[in-house]
Amino acid sequence: MIYLDYSATTPVREEVLDTFTKVSKDFIGNPNSLHKLGVDAKKIIDASTEQIKKILNIDHEVIYTSGASESNNTALKGVALRYKNRGNHIITTNFEHSSIVAPLNYLQKQGFKVDFAPLDSNGLVDVKKLKEMITDETILVSIGAVNSEIGIRQPIEEIALMLKDFKNTIFHVDATQAIGKIDIDLTNVDLVSMSAHKIYGIKGVGLLLRKSNIDIEPLIHGGKSTTKYRSGTPAPALIASLAKALRLMYEDFDKKYNHVKEMNEYLVSKIEEIDGIVINKNEYTIPHILNMSVLGIKPETFQHALEEKEIYISTQTACASGSGISASVLEFTHSEERASSSVRISLSYLTTKKEIDEAVKVIAECKERLSL
Repeated sequence: MIYLDYSATTPVREEVLDTFTKVSKDFIGNPNSLHKLGVDAKKIIDASTEQIKKILNIDHEVIYTSGASESNNTALKGVALRYKNRGNHIITTNFEHSSIVAPLNYLQKQGFKVDFAPLDSNGLVDVKKLKEMITDETILVSIGAVNSEIGIRQPIEEIALMLKDFKNTIFHVDATQAIGKIDIDLTNVDLVSMSAHKIYGIKGVGLLLRKSNIDIEPLIHGGKSTTKYRSGTPAPALIASLAKALRLMYEDFDKKYNHVKEMNEYLVSKIEEIDGIVINKNEYTIPHILNMSVLGIKPETFQHALEEKEIYISTQTACASGSGISASVLEFTHSEERASSSVRISLSYLTTKKEIDEAVKVIAECKERLSL
């Protein structure tokens, strides 16, 4: 089995599972309880929170959620509902994940206006034009740090600095594909989303980072928690496991990044030798993601052909709507042919050259067979 779908989800590290198991067994109290067992469980959460803030070098409040989709929904709907008295204008991009697109579609039905920031020829947000789009009615700008299909990294730090001049405009960043993979400065970002299962953590836990001057309307009400912004009994084991996964991601960070970069360059050199496959990337694409169009072949057909050989990749993104065409690739390439035949390979510090050699061999064989 060759796994090349790490941007969809990652295998859980043994150390993370060990932390989850230990906390589950040893800290059985409800963190909301006032007795010793509850106090001890709360201490685990508090220690995990401080560790996360230190690792990410932030002073935000950490709001624990079930994952990035909940975090994104909480950020977008929470800001819109809280600040609708200020205005109804939201700005995003055509590169966003479905957990951004869907809540924005919902908000449009509630009377909010959504505009899309123009991208330059490299797929980057044009910061100058974005600035010109902001009006007195603009309450929110939401831009993903890294596109999940092509892997283009946006100038988040530059955008955050620009938006500091607009006191009534809140900046949200979906950093799910960025945290743990690339260096990113979140200091000036108001709200940040991420999920544990993208960084070798356990599915079912994520976070939303909130700067202290930002208020949001909760999606979930009732029941004491670590914050007023997300009710429900806190889960010490999941929270501790998230902190552990995050800490492990930043150990030997440069070494891991350089390995992924080397594997990406090696993979590209091999794929370029196969006729009928076009790579969708540029200098702003992070090495963890390689998008390619297998011209003339439906993505699902190609994916299943590889699956028969126990090689696992993605079509579009695992959470996409299933429309059959990639909106991100279309925006990036302006080619329906490439957008309707694109697949995603995503790499890890666990990926080996041997795996790439075997995968490329099968990719070439499947391409030739399916093209007949």
